[in-house]
Amino acid sequence: MKNREYIKIAIIACAASIVISACNNPSTTTTTTTATSPSPAVTPAATSDMAGMKHSGGKKININSAILSELDKFEAKLGVPALSNKIQAERPYKTPEELVSKKVIDQKQFDQIKDMVTTEEIVLTGVEKDVDYMVKLGLMKGHLFVAKELLDLNKVKDAEPHIGHPVEEIYVDVADQLAERKVKEFKTTLITLEDLVKAGGKDNAKVTTNFKSSMQSIDGAIAALPETQRKSPAFVLQVINGLLDTANSEYGAAITDGKIKAAIEYQDSRGFIVYANMLYKEIATAMAKDRPEEHKIITDNLKQLTTAWPAAMPPATPVKTPLEVGKLVTAIEQSTQKVIATVASK
Repeated sequence: MKNREYIKIAIIACAASIVISACNNPSTTTTTTTATSPSPAVTPAATSDMAGMKHSGGKKININSAILSELDKFEAKLGVPALSNKIQAERPYKTPEELVSKKVIDQKQFDQIKDMVTTEEIVLTGVEKDVDYMVKLGLMKGHLFVAKELLDLNKVKDAEPHIGHPVEEIYVDVADQLAERKVKEFKTTLITLEDLVKAGGKDNAKVTTNFKSSMQSIDGAIAALPETQRKSPAFVLQVINGLLDTANSEYGAAITDGKIKAAIEYQDSRGFIVYANMLYKEIATAMAKDRPEEHKIITDNLKQLTTAWPAAMPPATPVKTPLEVGKLVTAIEQSTQKVIATVASK
């Protein structure tokens, strides 16, 4: 992601999902398809349609409203630097095919992503909407986590775009849901923090205070979801997969010709991985007790995945290739789907 003004966030990718209330509905059916051989930067992963929700591999991205983190999926898939900017610059599109007619990409490139593209509005409901809501808030936290790391390293300019992303990129889209859930407005808090950092972050005490307030506000918004839902492994795993899917595409967009050319995307993906790990720790005890096999696979792969981001500042040479990161994300998502499918069948 880059430090720019964003329009409306597209659908944050989630893993195979269920409507929690449908767990006791014997009529609920589950269909699971596992894809192999992931592309270098975008993980096709296993797909599932549970109670109307599909894995991100089946989700289309609205090129008229998607934020750059979603458009980065195309950039990573095709290996075209700055493609996200080009797509955004040519808005609006009447049809997906206008990506070609407007010379954003060529026909061969379009053929590779056409199943991912839409110009139709996508409306979420039920638990799908809840997962999307928490993923968006999780992305906010991820941005702030990596920003704090950079501030602690006195890398104020590097931290600045990550402080701005929650305001410029995400808040505008989540605002309606915040109002629906009666969450107190906290955009002002985020803007205050952004202004302090843009001023050079010279008043460390104020930055620290406002950073804490911003995190507390996001946590308060997350708390608007029912506690039982927030503690449900099936629900949390869906959120984790949404974060991993976004981190995967950001990591792929960060790397060109075997080098990390876009530090911002690398850092964004690091923040999302940090929060994904934090969320899993909250359900790890339950997973180890009830699903020990999947728990081991998930923890082992998360551990390997995390090594791709050794520090907030990117290494000279990537620790892992996008293909390796994609395979690890796939392994995690496949295991989570087994857990979700079991719950859905009860």
